[in-house]
Amino acid sequence: MARKKKYKEEEVIEKAMQLFWRNGYETTSVRMLEDEMGINQFSMYASFGNKHGVFLESIKCYKGKVKTELLDKLNNAEGVDGIKQYFYDFIDFSKDNTLNKGCLLTNTVNELGEQADKLIWSEILKFATNVRGLFISKLKCDYSKDEKTIVKQANYLMVALQGLSVASKMFEKRQLDDFIEETFERL
Repeated sequence: MARKKKYKEEEVIEKAMQLFWRNGYETTSVRMLEDEMGINQFSMYASFGNKHGVFLESIKCYKGKVKTELLDKLNNAEGVDGIKQYFYDFIDFSKDNTLNKGCLLTNTVNELGEQADKLIWSEILKFATNVRGLFISKLKCDYSKDEKTIVKQANYLMVALQGLSVASKMFEKRQLDDFIEETFERL
C-alpha cells in the first residue's frame, strides 16, 4: 500500500516557484528545493519526477498566479488604458518585499536562452502568445487603427513588457513609471 502524502502539491510547488523566481533555474539546487518545499528528495521525485519536473510545475503555478492577479483584470479592462494598467500592475506583482524579481518567464529566457528545453519554451511561448492576444483585443477597441497598426503596436508592447520586466529588477519606481508613461504616450 502506497504511503499517503503529508503535503499538498500545490503548496510545495508555490514554494518552489518562489525559489526559482528569486534564484533562477540553474542556481536552485535540489537541496535548496528540499529545504524550501519542506519535503525530501524522494518525495519530490515521486511527485514531480526531478528538478526539471518541479520547474515545469512551477511555471504552470506562476502562469496561474499571473492569470488570476493580472490577466483576468486585463481581460475585463477597456482598450489601451487596460494594457497600461497591466504594466503598472505587473510592477507591483513582481515585487517581493524589498526584492524585485521581474517576471519568472523572462528571467528564464534570459538565464537559459536557447539551452531551455522544448517543454519550457512551449510554456513560455504559450503564455506570451496569450498576453499578445489580449493586447491585440484591447488595441482593437480603437476603431481608428487598422489591423497592421494593431499588430505592430502589440509587438511593440510585448517587447516593452519584456524590457520592463528586466528593468524592474534594478530601477526605481519613478523610473519605471516614466518608462510606462512614455511607452503609452506613443500609442
